[in-house]
Amino acid sequence: MYTDSVTYTADRLIESTRELLWERGYVGTSPKAIQQRAGVGQGSMYHHFDGKPDLALAAISRTAEEMLAAAEGQFTAPGTSVERIAAYLRRERDVLKGCPIGRLTQDPDVMADPVLRRPVEQTFTAMRGRLAEVLAEGRDRGELTDTLDPAATASTIVAVLQGGYVLARAADSTAPFDQAVDGVLGLLAAQTR
Repeated sequence: MYTDSVTYTADRLIESTRELLWERGYVGTSPKAIQQRAGVGQGSMYHHFDGKPDLALAAISRTAEEMLAAAEGQFTAPGTSVERIAAYLRRERDVLKGCPIGRLTQDPDVMADPVLRRPVEQTFTAMRGRLAEVLAEGRDRGELTDTLDPAATASTIVAVLQGGYVLARAADSTAPFDQAVDGVLGLLAAQTR
């Protein structure tokens, strides 16, 4: 029972930090705000984590793991490579809040700290790599043209997706995001056989 309570408290702290990082960024996420959101005291927070950087790392790492796992669900689903990438790009998202990992790239405190930056960088590296694998598979199966460069195309897809979030937030509308996704899928369609 005690172990479940301890795990539950640590989980609430991580989840609260994830939400606050997405909403406010690192600087705007104070230990007091985390404690209030999680409904725990300062002693509980410092019992589980060394401080805000340790808790932020746990939150960023969990967000990255969940983001990659969700993408993997689309990447391993039945269908052609383009159909699977389209499912990934068109899945339900909170577009106007932006990408929880992508937004951290604009946070100078996260980017200046090599430990906090690492899971952000690794997430984008893994995403580009996984997309390149799906595209290479499509090219090898004859679904895509031989001239398609999987690595370059994967980087383009990630850049368009992240840029789509930025455009949507700037316009306070999901329309620019949807248009960016349609555009990159149109470019992919031109590479299909």
